[in-house]
Amino acid sequence: MIRSVVVGSGASKPRNVVKNSDLEKSVDTSDEWIVQRTGIHQRYIAAEDETTASLGEAAARVALDDAGLTVDDIDLIILATSTPNNTFPATAVDIQHRLGMKHGAAFDMQAVCSGFVFAVTTADSFIKSGQAKRVLVIGSETFSRILDWEDRTTCVLFGDGAGAIVVEAQEGVGLSNDRGILTSHLRSDGSHREKLFVDGGPSTTQTVGHLRMQGREVFKHAVAMITDVIEAAFDATGLTADDIDWFIPHQANRRIIDASAKKLNIDKKKVVMTVDQHGNTSAASIPLAIDVAISDGRLKKGDLVLLEAMGGGFTWGAVLVRW
Repeated sequence: MIRSVVVGSGASKPRNVVKNSDLEKSVDTSDEWIVQRTGIHQRYIAAEDETTASLGEAAARVALDDAGLTVDDIDLIILATSTPNNTFPATAVDIQHRLGMKHGAAFDMQAVCSGFVFAVTTADSFIKSGQAKRVLVIGSETFSRILDWEDRTTCVLFGDGAGAIVVEAQEGVGLSNDRGILTSHLRSDGSHREKLFVDGGPSTTQTVGHLRMQGREVFKHAVAMITDVIEAAFDATGLTADDIDWFIPHQANRRIIDASAKKLNIDKKKVVMTVDQHGNTSAASIPLAIDVAISDGRLKKGDLVLLEAMGGGFTWGAVLVRW
């Protein structure tokens, strides 16, 4: 059978690092308050000349170099983002142009913080159906552009950045020791819209709007929803938490990650945690964490990796992939 195998990865972060102590100067907050509730110590904030497209392009170039490929080898670009450069055209098309790619297709995917998981799953579907041989999957965000910097409950949580992977069609035998994506599970429930949303849009307010969140409500639902899709992934493959080499969740909040790992009986040593460095970078958080785990030597070829995310909508999903 055809498997979608990760053959390259990369990341890009803005130049500007903003520590909690920097936010204390402009927002009624403290380093202690932020760390205690979220685990975040710093985040990267895009400068005026840094955008979702420029960060995504940079991450894509690193991933292509890592894979030993060029844009000529890519059939499709999928960009997961909630902060596009423009309402249209898709920022993926902008990145496609920046990379010098004039063939194939490119489109954006909007599932907020679950965007990268949704994009990886979509890439897998294109590959398995034979419509693409190689897909460049990018998660890129500039959430700082939609934050209300007077709302201390939200502005301290988010950051900017981008990450990318290249997935390629390769033959597998259909067993769980195949390299590539083994299974993926996606969910959504629009009844939770008011718990995490942006209060603007072209069709409603004709403005960009600001992010609004009911933090306690999000936390209340997060662990159960995360558990739902991960257990579905285990059921589909016959694998268990003991088989996992690395758990790379969406980096939203240390307490959510810790609670999810505990409920699923995933050893803390297997959890890749980067929320302290990056904050919540929405669709970019998983590929940024992947980049850290590869760079520091943890994540290696053949490792079994569990990816998971939950975002506004609500949307949530999980992917099991053997690296």
